[in-house]
Amino acid sequence: MIVFPNAKINLGLRILTKRPDGFHDLESAFLPVGLTDVLEILPADPDKTSVSNRLTVTGIPLTAKNDNLCIRAVRLLQEKHRIPHVNIHLHKKIPTGAGLGGGSSDAAFTLLALNDMFRLNLDKPVLMGYASTIGSDCPFFIINAPSLATGRGEHLEPLSLDLAGYTILVVLPGIAVDTAMAYKMVQPEDKGQSVEDVLRLSPADWKDCLVNHFEVPVFNKYPEIGRIKKALYALGAIYASMSGSGSAVFGLFRDMPHLPAEISRHSMHIEKFT
Repeated sequence: MIVFPNAKINLGLRILTKRPDGFHDLESAFLPVGLTDVLEILPADPDKTSVSNRLTVTGIPLTAKNDNLCIRAVRLLQEKHRIPHVNIHLHKKIPTGAGLGGGSSDAAFTLLALNDMFRLNLDKPVLMGYASTIGSDCPFFIINAPSLATGRGEHLEPLSLDLAGYTILVVLPGIAVDTAMAYKMVQPEDKGQSVEDVLRLSPADWKDCLVNHFEVPVFNKYPEIGRIKKALYALGAIYASMSGSGSAVFGLFRDMPHLPAEISRHSMHIEKFT
């Protein structure tokens, strides 16, 4: 079975408080976008003398393959439902350390694919429960629709959002931002407008209201990321932001401009909403 795990962007990201368990309460909106990895899963050959789960990776290199979220997803379903071992090939196109949820998406799509392959007949709430034990963003990719996220990001509510006619440009600077490091640098702040309230406004009114609390510390450490956001506004974006804890930066445009060398030298994803 071949599936295509997609990325997401964050529309706003407010870090509200640090919890006693070490996690943070946050508020954000998750929006799926069409930048995808490629994931192939096949049953392992039962005639092999040493049968185990096997992962191969092409495209963007990964570290710690043995702790890859796809393998963790497989092991979870093997513990719960005794499914056989599998061979996984993952072709990475979503960069790591970009705030696009690529690893979480790979894990969620692994759960979805295994559910179909082995006819487990697990419904979405069950799969979302399993996904939440793998990572905070993983449940979102089970439903894969615009959502308001609270808690650690695992509490999701449907979000009505009409971006028809707009084009999004996602710029990938090639900088891997460590999420744990970003959380150590950010200062929780529960004042200001909620993400939900801001998203009720026209996108033209988001610029000064829809904030990402990671931007200040991450831009200070990686000025190039901040320069990309400024460049997108200079090109006419009605809204621009870093996604998640970075490093990807996106701009929302009514009309796609000609891209100068400053932007086009980076990898990009361009998508028109319909």
